[in-house]
Amino acid sequence: MADMELGNETAGKEFILLGFGKLPELKSFLFLLFLLIYIVTLAGNILIAALVVADQHLHTPMYFFLGILSCLEICYTSTILPRELASLLTGDRTISVSGCFIQYYFFAGLAAAECYLLSVMSYDRYLAICKPLHYGTVMNGKFCLQLAAGSCIIAFVVVTILICLMSQLTFCGPSKIDHFFCDFTPVVQLSCGDTYLIELVAFCFASIDIFPPFLLTLTSYIYIIVSIIRIPSTTGKQRAFSTCSSHLIVVTTFYGTLIMVYVVPKTHTLRNLNKVFSVFYTVLTPMVNPLIYSLRNKEVKEALKKSLNRFVAFVRIW
Repeated sequence: MADMELGNETAGKEFILLGFGKLPELKSFLFLLFLLIYIVTLAGNILIAALVVADQHLHTPMYFFLGILSCLEICYTSTILPRELASLLTGDRTISVSGCFIQYYFFAGLAAAECYLLSVMSYDRYLAICKPLHYGTVMNGKFCLQLAAGSCIIAFVVVTILICLMSQLTFCGPSKIDHFFCDFTPVVQLSCGDTYLIELVAFCFASIDIFPPFLLTLTSYIYIIVSIIRIPSTTGKQRAFSTCSSHLIVVTTFYGTLIMVYVVPKTHTLRNLNKVFSVFYTVLTPMVNPLIYSLRNKEVKEALKKSLNRFVAFVRIW
């Protein structure tokens, strides 16, 4: 896919991901930090996905979407961190053009799918809290599958169009990408052809993938907060606000950094901060999502406790 009709200058060419090469004294620290983050991210998300599958009490729309989110996070972070860890460990920062396109394809597709899925999850919570009488009828199993599948299909269709346009670019100049993974802007900037059309298309797609899901998410949480305010119990209000505020912090950080990187016009300062913003939505968000969305929930804690008890009982038998 990524090799479609690549020009003579591009074929066989390699890119060099500069990553955090300007901070050689922090190489060992960054390797250990990213390794720890990757292990925690995998452990947390695999645990959530396994619990959702194994425990009957978690077979509800909310936990179905959380399980899908965890699977997305596992794949999403795995498109970037293993490659960066290998670069920090070996010092080899080269990546082929086709490898670069493939990395971008899966990263962008999974990131867009997460945008849509987060809006679907907020809509699910809106129905559960604000329209409880209609919740069971609307959020049936078939509709949940359609929402989850639709989020992934729309995301990857958009990215497929974009990657087809990228495959027509010719790279004949500098081969250094000032980033720690193959992102759209740093790669397109290396092209020696006219990039106006593809940049316009990418801006439109980024706006479509980010703003509508973000506005739907924000609107859902506004209605949820209004409903929470009407709760007569002070304890109930505090518990609900605690959960909603945590969700909003994660969602705002995720969408906010995406908007800063892909939608806001690039000034010199913002261009220099792109790598910092990218760390938030590619590395930190996948790590904290299991804690914010799942591991604080009473049902998940009970499911985890039961699973641990079963494991201990199994070990004792053997």
